[in-house]
Amino acid sequence: MAAESALATWVTVVVNILWIALFILFFTGLGNWLQVYWYRADIRSKLSVLGSLADDARKTTLDFLNKNGAQDSAKLLDRLTDFFTIDPVNIEPTDIINRMRHLLNIRDMRFKDVFVQAMPNADDTTRSVASTAAEITSALNLIYKVVRHYLLFGEKTKNIYLIIQLAIMMPQIMQIAQAYRKALDDFLIKVPVGDAAGPMVAVRLAGPEAKWREVTEDTVVAETTFEGRNLIIVKAKGPGSTVGRPGEATEKVIREALAQGRKVSLMVTVDAALKFEGETSGEVAEGVGAAIGDPGPEKIRFERVATEYNIPLRAVIIKMGMDEAILAMKKDVYDGVEKAVERVKQIIREESKEGDTVVVIGVGNTSGVGQG
Repeated sequence: MAAESALATWVTVVVNILWIALFILFFTGLGNWLQVYWYRADIRSKLSVLGSLADDARKTTLDFLNKNGAQDSAKLLDRLTDFFTIDPVNIEPTDIINRMRHLLNIRDMRFKDVFVQAMPNADDTTRSVASTAAEITSALNLIYKVVRHYLLFGEKTKNIYLIIQLAIMMPQIMQIAQAYRKALDDFLIKVPVGDAAGPMVAVRLAGPEAKWREVTEDTVVAETTFEGRNLIIVKAKGPGSTVGRPGEATEKVIREALAQGRKVSLMVTVDAALKFEGETSGEVAEGVGAAIGDPGPEKIRFERVATEYNIPLRAVIIKMGMDEAILAMKKDVYDGVEKAVERVKQIIREESKEGDTVVVIGVGNTSGVGQG
């Protein structure tokens, strides 16, 4: 009986201590600070991984540049890592598209010129891959610096809610960073990535014997026939890593066709698109409008030329995850490309007539996808 009484006493003491501890943690806010301490430790742990990913990407990019004869590769990469583009003024929207296009074109030309000067003996494909590698390295470095900034700022201002929000976002941030790092390896070996689904559809429709011509910078066009229709196929110039200028090229070839007296009765854009969780990669869907993940300058060209000449503008998308879009193309996405080819053919049959001219644009990064 004495032993049982002693045990009951100790249990009562322990329970009371726990209640007092909970009372102190709750009413003093100490519990929140303990939680934040663990959040900070977790963020710092993941920040270290982000730093390693950024450093590894830099080393891999430098190895590629040195292997291909780049001059002063370390200084070149340092210069491009923090390269930025300032958005045009949007409080006064007049002519904002032209101003944005001008800035983006300057950025693209700056990157291209830098690599032409640094790698004079390399071919265009190698230089475009080097440019993409530098952009991926820059993106990983930016992710690392942004996470570090918010962690240090949260600690400096003792803003526990900022730290908690950052901790909540860290799994998603890590997933994005790891996908970028893996994508770097895929781009360097010049394999088709998921985002190349649109250009791949264009190549399938054009056929292996198609003759391609460059109509604007890094963008090519081929012509073929399909069941009595004349097809004009537009895609970025491969197999380098570039998205080209599909809107500008499409506007140009449509005006050329109309000047020749040809009736352009349909435009079809084909692009990769992010799927919802739960959807299957490689699913194909169709709709109306311009399927392109462009900030505006290229997309609006599709819309303007379609509106000016009253041409129906149709869209076909191949669904995939964010990581699948930048990594080597998976079988599910490749199967989606074949389905998209058939869907485009179906749209052409149903919405154009024999003798009409149809423009099909394969939108996306044409890495690993040449012209036949």
